[in-house]
Amino acid sequence: MDGRIFGLDLQLGFDAVLQAIAVLLLFLALSYILYEPVKKILKDRQEKIKNELAAAATDMEEAAKLRADYENKLKDINKEADQILAEARKKALKKEQEIIAEAQEEASRIVARANAEIELEKKKVKDEVKTEMIAIASAMAGKFVAETIDADKQDALITETLQEMGDQTWLS
Repeated sequence: MDGRIFGLDLQLGFDAVLQAIAVLLLFLALSYILYEPVKKILKDRQEKIKNELAAAATDMEEAAKLRADYENKLKDINKEADQILAEARKKALKKEQEIIAEAQEEASRIVARANAEIELEKKKVKDEVKTEMIAIASAMAGKFVAETIDADKQDALITETLQEMGDQTWLS
């Protein structure tokens, strides 16, 4: 050795070139072995994230559509409920009117029946009065025949007969 610390000779250059080639080959081999799978994993992960984002966007759109559909259905349900309530009110009013009409018909039947009974009762009373008048007339005729009467006695008999019948009979 010449006393140099660092000597540049051909062997050192050859070893340096050989080490550079080995490092380059080792780098290429390790890049192929390690870098490609990592690159593939990153690419797959990127695709997975992209697909998940697309799926999330699709799900969000579907959720928005479903929400809009549910809101429309809710509005329709409210309209339908209002319609059902309106129909129920109409039916109730109609039923009320039918019940009132039936009650009025029943009341008129009762009044008609009562009037018919009153008429029958009046006829019965008239028949009784006629029967009584006939009996009184017969009694008066019998008294007239039994006694020969003058005008004073006749007036007294009529007054007496009227008192026997009572004032109430003639007033009704």
